[in-house]
Amino acid sequence: MQNKKIVFSLLIIFSLFANLSAQVADKNLLDEIKKEGISFYWDSLSNTGILEKNGQHVTFKPDQNFVLLNSSKVSYTDSPVITDGVLKVTDSFLNEIDDFFAQSSSATNSKVGAIIIDPGHGGKDPGASMVHKINGKNVTVREKDVNLAVGNMLSSMLSKAYPDKSISMTRSTDVFLTLQERTEIANSVKLKDNEAVLYISIHVNASLDKKAKGYEVWYLTPGYRRTVVDKNINDNPQVRDILNSMMEEEYTTESILIAKYVLDGMAAQIGSKTQSRGIKAEEWFVVKNSKMPSVLIELGFLTNYAEACCLNDKAYLQKAALGIYNGISAFVTHFELSRGFTGSK
Repeated sequence: MQNKKIVFSLLIIFSLFANLSAQVADKNLLDEIKKEGISFYWDSLSNTGILEKNGQHVTFKPDQNFVLLNSSKVSYTDSPVITDGVLKVTDSFLNEIDDFFAQSSSATNSKVGAIIIDPGHGGKDPGASMVHKINGKNVTVREKDVNLAVGNMLSSMLSKAYPDKSISMTRSTDVFLTLQERTEIANSVKLKDNEAVLYISIHVNASLDKKAKGYEVWYLTPGYRRTVVDKNINDNPQVRDILNSMMEEEYTTESILIAKYVLDGMAAQIGSKTQSRGIKAEEWFVVKNSKMPSVLIELGFLTNYAEACCLNDKAYLQKAALGIYNGISAFVTHFELSRGFTGSK
């Protein structure tokens, strides 16, 4: 009987010590990181938070006991929690991120290492086409031709501006490529550890409504998730799914930012010739399989007579290409000045 009392007493003592050692998430994350000069980004759609300092970033989800460091390494720590609308963390969580940022302060800044231009369609696939009488002649405006012309112009501009970057095209002539071949070309690009790649797909619109006009830029809808995390990053499939969601959210944010810059660039060059139809979201195959920030640009409607005339005009296409170039250039500058992180507060 005496031995049972001793064992029972020891269990109570161990339980008390365990409760004392278990840390409670009682620190307001936003208040704590302000003291350390850490920036905070939050996406309510994916319920994901990102902490950034000196170009290094930590991605996390509430109620998950691990974080993703610089999109490449998993570290296990106490779970952040949301209490009454406030993000609360433990001292252990704060120490973990402080140690990471301290150790990573001398890390090499990220840069855009490659830009891939994808002129849609080609060869046996003309894309959309329409015959119009332009300057008294019947002219067939083909999507594949317009896409290639703008793609070559854009490639030339980017190559001159960025001799240190790899500027490539999925096709530079009138050849047919499947959508799978295009994305395989993009995903096979070799990069250094600190480099990123951008994917720019160029297309032309068509509609049964002959009055439809304007240019627009599409990005992958946040409702669709690609597999962007390396399978070797973690052995647990459930953990990999969560990590994938974290990293994909970064790509989506970057793609939206590229879209915004490109629209602004085209508006400045094209002016009142036509109109901007804004940023759109869709599950385009050609971008949903690209494991990188990617956008799809629709230059205009070849079914609209006035716009078809513009799309058949080399000078107009040169302005469109320059607008896209200026947008990409603005994104590259932003990306590299922010040391590789492109969230929005």
